[in-house]
Amino acid sequence: MTIDNQINEIFASCKSIIARVVSRMVPPHEIEDIVQETYVRVCKFQRKNQISNHRALMLSTARNLAIDYIKRAETRLSTSTEEGWIETLASQESSEDPSYDKVASDEEFALFCEVVRQLPQQCRRVFVLKKVYGFSQREIAEKLELSESTVEKHIAKGMKHCVLHMLQGRDDREEGKSQKRRSGGHVS
Repeated sequence: MTIDNQINEIFASCKSIIARVVSRMVPPHEIEDIVQETYVRVCKFQRKNQISNHRALMLSTARNLAIDYIKRAETRLSTSTEEGWIETLASQESSEDPSYDKVASDEEFALFCEVVRQLPQQCRRVFVLKKVYGFSQREIAEKLELSESTVEKHIAKGMKHCVLHMLQGRDDREEGKSQKRRSGGHVS
């Protein structure tokens, strides 16, 4: 039996296990893509003959792909949520100096990124699944093997943390505007 045939058989026998492992980490609509990508990556592996445990390699590859997906999702969450904050805050304020608004928006974006990064890992995962992917609390609870009340607490904690820190940043920015006006356009 060729090594490729062995890999095909091993993949067929552990495909459901791989899907189950991945399902604990990513949204349902991503599971099959990650399972298939796992197979493709293992097939492309250059030293297939040197692998002592193909099943372990497949499970490890699937896990790593799922982790990469989560990292990308957190980045998308930061970007999309930050853009929403910036648009909301910008629509509520008007300024005579557009360059100040640009700097302020960049500062808010950076602040939001930092605020989301400060959340504890589990809280950040729950927050991302809820706010970026629109999962229900029940789906998140099942996926992360948490109680629904724990999921609800993580979402509330994430929202509270983000709102408080973003409002503090906004207050700091308002103070900067006031100082600029008092000093005739120059803030030291």
